[in-house]
Amino acid sequence: MSDTRPGIVIGVDIGTTSTKAVAYDVEGRQLAYHSAAYPLDEPQPGYAEQDPWRIRHAALESIRTVVAELSQPIAGLSFSSAMHSLIGLDTDGEPLTPSITWADSRASRQAERLRAIPSGLALHRRTGTPVHPMAPLSKLLWYAEREPELFDRVAYWVGIKDWLLLRLCDALVTDHSIASATGLMNIRQLTWDPDALGVAGVTAEQLPKLVPTTSVLPGLTPEAAAATGLPADTPVVVGAGDGPLANLGLGAVAPGVMACSIGASGAMRVPVERPTVDPLGGVFCYALTERRWVVGGAINNGGIVLDWAGEALAPELGEHAERELLALAARAPVGSGGLIMLPYLLSERAPNWSALPRGAYVGLTHGHRRAHLVRAALEGVCQQLALVLASVRAAGNEVREIRAGGGFARSPLWRQMLADVLGMPVRFPAGREGSSFGAALLGMQALGLIGSVDVAADLVRIEETVRPDPAAAATYASLLPLFSELYDALTPAFTSLRRLAPNLPAEPPPAPPPS
Repeated sequence: MSDTRPGIVIGVDIGTTSTKAVAYDVEGRQLAYHSAAYPLDEPQPGYAEQDPWRIRHAALESIRTVVAELSQPIAGLSFSSAMHSLIGLDTDGEPLTPSITWADSRASRQAERLRAIPSGLALHRRTGTPVHPMAPLSKLLWYAEREPELFDRVAYWVGIKDWLLLRLCDALVTDHSIASATGLMNIRQLTWDPDALGVAGVTAEQLPKLVPTTSVLPGLTPEAAAATGLPADTPVVVGAGDGPLANLGLGAVAPGVMACSIGASGAMRVPVERPTVDPLGGVFCYALTERRWVVGGAINNGGIVLDWAGEALAPELGEHAERELLALAARAPVGSGGLIMLPYLLSERAPNWSALPRGAYVGLTHGHRRAHLVRAALEGVCQQLALVLASVRAAGNEVREIRAGGGFARSPLWRQMLADVLGMPVRFPAGREGSSFGAALLGMQALGLIGSVDVAADLVRIEETVRPDPAAAATYASLLPLFSELYDALTPAFTSLRRLAPNLPAEPPPAPPPS
């Protein structure tokens, strides 16, 4: 470290279900923590949106609580955020729309139409963002086509972190990391892409000013200072997207060291030193800093698959049945007796980047029992991550080490299964809030408290290294090609189901009255 002046930075992570504020010192010690939750609203099928004001309230509550717990001065705030969100604002910066999240698939048809033409892949190559309903580009097309009057009224289009910084600091900016996940920024020129803007029907003036992730805003508005308990001149580091910052949180900062995160969803990302795009269109490329990017892919279905298995297959176990479900899965053999689950309960992203697929069990026989179904669901999540790993390598990227974190890592079964399916040792750092720690480290670099975020590799302690079992790894390697082929084989069925779904009853008929 070039500078070891005392300093505490609060990393604020705006997530899909909660906002966390976590205070760290320059040695990486966690000093205080608070999390405030909010709902993910699904008013109709395919919608996944949130109230920006509730997220603002949660952020202020989390920061205020952490500040109150600390007796030392705060060197600054630094922000992380879920990527791909979109909010339309009026001329006064007031939201005209909800915050449309990454999980929202209402723009599926717009994305599919754009992917089907040559310019779709060209957009992916220039912007680093796959053409998919998650991307703000596709969402803007949906608004233009489905709500044209509202679309015309919007003065500014922003992400949730952009809007929160506008409320806190009165600055309309977006960082290169969040912008690299919009489908609207040219990742080589670090400017809004004219062709992408033309497709979306917006102008650069309707978007925030592009700034580096290490940009420091001069302070808080009087209202924000009072709400957080911080001095008004507290520096605010703009920060980055939660995915790239999770790499910092896991210490996966050197080229070839991949970060695997599995929470409700999942992702695999490997750092690179310059923007690079897969010519096959299988992976994204998002910014962390000007000289550090991440290449990888995200999946929609991670821990949410285990939650579904509990609700659908073992409801008698109750809401918090993770341990019992994992014990049940452990009773089934590796490969689940030839049962394969495509875990596309919330559609899917990488590596095919289509909102079309649905979940499916394939190979079900009379001999399969509940344990097989639960295990196959877990194996399906890991197999999908193996496809992402293969796509990252196919794009020309070396992967020599894998570090993993997230809620799933608490389970020894799932740790071993991940190593077996990926066919590589997987290193598990000691528990830490990944994206908030990454945000704090980025903030420390921006404020001169550390020389570089490279210190993450030294600050993150590896708790356990899980090596693949040779026999299990061979079984999973033999199943992976079939798992991959099933996507293409079932695409016609997925297409027909989507066409039929609107005409199918949503609820069972009412029970007849007792005689």
